[in-house]
Amino acid sequence: MTFSIKQFAIGFAIGLSFCLNTVAFGALVSGPPPVPASPQATAPAAPAVVRPLISEQIKFKVEKYKMANGLTVLIHEDHKMPLLSYQQWFRVGSSHERPTRTGLAHFFEHLMFKGTKKYPEGEIDRLIQKNGGNFNAFTTEDYTGYYTNLPSSQLNLVMDIESDRMRNLILDETSINSEREVVKEERRLRYENSVTGSLWELFRSTMYKTNTYRWPVIGYMADLNATKIDEFREFYNLNYAPNDAVVVIAGDVKTDEVKQLMEKFYGAIPAKVLPPFNPAPEVEQKAPRTAVLERDVQGVTLIVAYPGVKADDPDSYALSMLSEIMSSGASSRLYKDLVYKNQLATQVSMGSENNLLAGEITFFIGFKPNADVPKGLSLLQQEIDRLKTELVTSEEIEKVRNAILLGTIKGLQTVSSKAHSMAYNEITHNDYSYLFTSLDKMSQVTAEQIRDAAKKYFVADKLNIVKVVPKAASGVVR
Repeated sequence: MTFSIKQFAIGFAIGLSFCLNTVAFGALVSGPPPVPASPQATAPAAPAVVRPLISEQIKFKVEKYKMANGLTVLIHEDHKMPLLSYQQWFRVGSSHERPTRTGLAHFFEHLMFKGTKKYPEGEIDRLIQKNGGNFNAFTTEDYTGYYTNLPSSQLNLVMDIESDRMRNLILDETSINSEREVVKEERRLRYENSVTGSLWELFRSTMYKTNTYRWPVIGYMADLNATKIDEFREFYNLNYAPNDAVVVIAGDVKTDEVKQLMEKFYGAIPAKVLPPFNPAPEVEQKAPRTAVLERDVQGVTLIVAYPGVKADDPDSYALSMLSEIMSSGASSRLYKDLVYKNQLATQVSMGSENNLLAGEITFFIGFKPNADVPKGLSLLQQEIDRLKTELVTSEEIEKVRNAILLGTIKGLQTVSSKAHSMAYNEITHNDYSYLFTSLDKMSQVTAEQIRDAAKKYFVADKLNIVKVVPKAASGVVR
């Protein structure tokens, strides 16, 4: 099983049957550069070349429909290889839990592999591996995803397995208690015994006070111990429903055949009355917050963060471009300042995370032992202030645009990555085609929009600093 401490960095999963010139991102957006006019030219200027949108050049065909029971289905045919990726995602994550019963969504990521009457424990694993496939799952604040990649000849098998465990999962004391120990050990490994995990857990409880993002996806140990079998059954019965799910099938399949099989395996599963989801909005932060952990470490590691924007906010594009300019690669502003020039840090990164209920803008800095941390924070603040007062250069924007396009092309070669991105965008935006149009919107971000976003979101009263420092008795500069 896998899940991330932070939400996964979801890649655009688009398979391309053609090659785009890696230096042409700007040209795809704005057309060719102007040709200087000859002093003796008298002919009228040629009409401007209108370049198609990037989305039109990378779009692939997807069949989307909704079954009578509310299940959303996405089908993409890709016949280059006899493979398929089958993804079944549910609109339930850790944000759908309640205090004192955290960790249920992730716990079910484990329990879904414990088996049904038709497929007893271990049988799913045996069948998938026997047929040359692989499978796994992940949980975030907003959703839980299950995926299987295997030869396309096994479509019936995977569809039978997934439809069966959507409604017939065996939940008994033995399976729950055995998996409870597995999940608790995972928590110890990823949080209690991890400096980075402990830092991110403290960050979430510092950044969020009323939002259900304030606890870690894996939950708290006390809740993992306390949750009873009836509560597991209630969570499963309420949230694992066809009208709360998206199924994506991408690969060497025929759409008509897939539709027939979907009706065969899923048609009889009834829709459910979904539980109301009315999470409390996050209270407005009106003063800076600081939190500190002492650990047996040699240097300071810290997170500097500001509240960001939700997934569908138009400012998300400018913030994404801004974060790339600040920390992507050795030529980025923060790397040059903190790692190369001043030799204060061993690592630095920035990200703008946009989830369904809230967003966050984070800087992560790992300082060298005995480094001048206040100086590092001062340099960071100088770069933030610079973003507010000076426009980023056209060269910086072009570099980031090209990197995004090249990264997209490189990451969009498999049916698995296509299916993943289709599912992510359908769950997050209720529209899989967002994976195409988002590139258009990203390409249109201007230097002025980046400056305005910096002014709007880097507000002193909304600053959060969370850090891990060496224990006081260690003698190391903190």
